[in-house]
Amino acid sequence: MLGIRSQAEGFTVHHAPIHGGADVRSMLRIRTLLEQHNFDVLITHSGHDTLVAGAAGRLAGTPFIVRTRHLALPITSLVTYNWIPHHVVAVSHYVRNYLISAGVQESRVDTIYDGIVKPEPLTLSTLRDELGLDSDTVIAGVVAMLREKKGHEDLIAAVRPMMIDRPHFHVVIAGEGGELAKLKAMIDGFGLSERIHLLGFRKDINNVLRGCDLFVLPTHQEALGQAIIEAMAMGLPVVGTDVDGVPELIDSGVNGLLVPPRNIDALRAALTRLVDDAPLRARFGLSGRIKTDNNFTVEGMARETIDLYLRGIDRQRHVFRRRGASG
Repeated sequence: MLGIRSQAEGFTVHHAPIHGGADVRSMLRIRTLLEQHNFDVLITHSGHDTLVAGAAGRLAGTPFIVRTRHLALPITSLVTYNWIPHHVVAVSHYVRNYLISAGVQESRVDTIYDGIVKPEPLTLSTLRDELGLDSDTVIAGVVAMLREKKGHEDLIAAVRPMMIDRPHFHVVIAGEGGELAKLKAMIDGFGLSERIHLLGFRKDINNVLRGCDLFVLPTHQEALGQAIIEAMAMGLPVVGTDVDGVPELIDSGVNGLLVPPRNIDALRAALTRLVDDAPLRARFGLSGRIKTDNNFTVEGMARETIDLYLRGIDRQRHVFRRRGASG
């Protein structure tokens, strides 16, 4: 899809499949491609493509090879961080600090936050009409892949008692994934299918968020949390867990609330506080929108990335010249 979209934007796209294992054929094919077209920068995103394409870049003499890290998971090898790429880009300060603690050279790692396309202003969302809910309903929304670590089960457990004495409170869950059947069975088993709405995969995320009063992501693990950024940019107060890169987005008590991961009682207390206090929701939502006005933008991400590439190319060319002079 990235290739298709790039071609539609007028870029020249070359396809080089990377197969599993020690794929020497793909490595040589990519090396030839890099040499023929004299590329300046090669970017890789995982361990396997760093081993294959990154090694091809080294063989081809590509000036600047960059490895990105968007996960909050333990790394398995330093080879694809310290030996093959010239530099590493982390998606959050948490990820950068972890990589350094794991043995990646500090000078080789920069943080560049994810940027989002600022949402177009919507005067009206169709979500409430779709669900048959009126303007007095308070809706908490979550947008995430339906994975165990996203904390959907924690959310359902937290809101279950709230549904008894807050008939105006509803939850919408947008996303798809392997936990769908399990979550549906859990919701149906509690008799909450009319109050907790599984929307499935949605392309109109801004429309969904605009129809919500607050956003919640009780994740157990999150390198940063792009969905949180999107919700803040829409002016929603946010509830998240105090894990990994999430505290770099949520200033607890300012634009949202942070709770310990897997703590159902704390999550319920945070949700109750926001559901019952409309002025607090408005204050947190405004603070979140202000925070994202000049941060976490596509323009800012692109500017920082291009600056890194230009500095890296220049630095590596100086290294090549020095080596040539000494030889």
